[in-house]
Amino acid sequence: SEDHTVADTIATFDEFDNYDDDNNNNNNDVDDDDDLSVEDLISTGSAGTSTSHAAMASSRHAKLVDCLGLSSDIVGEKRSAKRESSLRRIFRGLTQYATTQTVHNYRDQIVQAGIHTLRIGSPSEQYAACRVLEALAVLLGANQDHYVEQIDATLKRVLGMTGRALKVRGAALRALSMAHFICATTDDVKTESVLDLCEKVASPEYRNHPVPPTLRATALDCWALLSTTIHDLYISGNDGIHIGRGLLMLPLLRDALYDDDAGGAGGLSLNLRAAAGECVAIIHESRLKLGDQDGENVTERKFSQGSWDNSEYEDIISEIQQRIAELSNQSGHHLSKKAKKEQRAAFREFQATIVDDEEPEETVAFRGGTITLTSWKEIVQLNFVRHCLQGGFQTQLMTNPTLQTVFGADGQVLGSHDTMSQLEKRLLMSKTSGASKAAYQDMAKKRRVRNNVKNHFLIADGQDI
Repeated sequence: SEDHTVADTIATFDEFDNYDDDNNNNNNDVDDDDDLSVEDLISTGSAGTSTSHAAMASSRHAKLVDCLGLSSDIVGEKRSAKRESSLRRIFRGLTQYATTQTVHNYRDQIVQAGIHTLRIGSPSEQYAACRVLEALAVLLGANQDHYVEQIDATLKRVLGMTGRALKVRGAALRALSMAHFICATTDDVKTESVLDLCEKVASPEYRNHPVPPTLRATALDCWALLSTTIHDLYISGNDGIHIGRGLLMLPLLRDALYDDDAGGAGGLSLNLRAAAGECVAIIHESRLKLGDQDGENVTERKFSQGSWDNSEYEDIISEIQQRIAELSNQSGHHLSKKAKKEQRAAFREFQATIVDDEEPEETVAFRGGTITLTSWKEIVQLNFVRHCLQGGFQTQLMTNPTLQTVFGADGQVLGSHDTMSQLEKRLLMSKTSGASKAAYQDMAKKRRVRNNVKNHFLIADGQDI
């Protein structure tokens, strides 16, 4: 099952990523319109009666059951293309249509299908299986330790196999981290074990093999996510007995920020530097919170007991701050214009926190309102979940109680809207809508009547009017 060419692997992964991009284009819609009938679209876009809402909910549930039901056929399916297609449909069902209660009924089937695919499938199948297991964790919700135990050993084994495709190993680590972030109960031992694994994979070498920049960046992203679940003291504190994990990570993060070449990977090194900068922002934010006091302004907070001044880490933090300032306005010909623009935008945000001690701010807009995030921990969680759910992120945030608890959102408020949705605008205001067709026919009739009136003197009986 491991025999494949690099070209085959790249092609299949690109196809899956393109599928995700298609979902992203539908981010504000209620669900995908590709497989809806005209009657469904009209009922969905019409006035919000209880009948239309019930019909829409029934249609979504039927689509979900059809998608999740494919998991029972994957184990016995011999055709690779068919298994991959089924996994893609399951992923669509989980992210676009799924509700928590329905997913629980299919959990064991989906897990069995995912583990079976990771054992015998092609690289593209294995990648799709990891994405399905990652999305499944979000839908299952909290206190699902049994699910974590089901997938933990398999995903760690996939990550540790250096012969596996790079994207498969990265997707396995993301699925493992998401499962521990969402499903695991408060267990510091389990979380610490995954953090240990992320730190090892983020190193230049893992199991006596060099680690590619992309996988190192993924490991740092996962480390940042799981670090949001532990106390600030265990990230950036040093009480003489316990040294925070983030403090021990600083030399590694500094080296990653200076890793310009990254084996000649070009844009891949940008991902590694950005992931390292995000981790430093979390560590710095946690350090400030250790000495945070009510009423402090930026200057007072900078020189309080939560700062780096007069600590053994002051020199390395100064070096990191200088490097981040350089990356925020770096110029030169070794990067493309697009890469430089992305790097400057990312590191200016890091600089505002790490150098100037300013709070970050990111706003997510919905029909019924917005969510404003003002800490790096929340932003890291948002970006990780958004990457997992792709185009189904907003739908899940409005319906998933676990995500609403994580981000402090009210699904009913976010889902309410006084204006027409994109789907309703497309049905009622586009050039191909029924209203546009009726207006065109009415205008054509009036035009024909005017022409007939002008030419009435040529007709004796006037029957043409």
